[in-house]
Amino acid sequence: SGVTETRSDQALVGVQNYLEEAAGKLKPSVPIKFHISSRTDAGVHALANAAHLDIHRAPGKAPFTGKQLVQGLNRHLRPQPIRILSAQRVPSTFHARFCALSRTYIYRLLLGCAHHSQIPVFERDLCWAPAGGPLDVPAMREAAQFLLGTHDFSTFRSLNSDAPFQSPVRTLLHVQIQPSSGLLSHHYEHSGLEFWEVQFKARAFLYRQVRRMVGALVAVGQGKLAPAHIQELLEARDARALPPYAMAPPSGLFLKSVEY
Repeated sequence: SGVTETRSDQALVGVQNYLEEAAGKLKPSVPIKFHISSRTDAGVHALANAAHLDIHRAPGKAPFTGKQLVQGLNRHLRPQPIRILSAQRVPSTFHARFCALSRTYIYRLLLGCAHHSQIPVFERDLCWAPAGGPLDVPAMREAAQFLLGTHDFSTFRSLNSDAPFQSPVRTLLHVQIQPSSGLLSHHYEHSGLEFWEVQFKARAFLYRQVRRMVGALVAVGQGKLAPAHIQELLEARDARALPPYAMAPPSGLFLKSVEY
């Protein structure tokens, strides 16, 4: 349902809501607020996000150790598919969002599916299987090079309430398209199915930037766009310039890591 906290009158509940509800059961003397590094959208996954929080305990109570905090929060997070992986003390100057040096996302593609029923059941909602046959991966790699470096990425952001106040200039540090593996894929023989990953690294990304970049690269792989069109889209600096078919769904996107 996305990371960001949702209001009590909304049907979907964000990851932050669950984290703060679990933290409340640890009996802090002041309600705990999670400050999360990366605000992933509904349907997007995270292998490892990062957050910071301040914990005030009642007088006479010893501070939690990292291990105690991990165990306590995870006990109260069951049965949600959310887990605390580790916890450590940080200086009061640390901020999970603003101190991040970079964020790495991967997008998982499944190629060779003639029909959505061919997607392995264990991969449902964990990848995107674009219709229309094989992709021209060399053309996609050529196109991806245009995205590297510092650019105005206005064409590759979806407009939201923050957009008018946010600079569209971002620096893409790394982009790579490489073969990957599926969950348990070595145990089944689906002829012609191939998993690929597109990996992006930048200090920060614009709203839905990764999904729009992947959609454009897949369009290149399908022959709907030429590699040089990526540079033209960048130069257009207009979110409306991106073709409507060039928007990848959230299911294949994973926040891989946040680097400090």
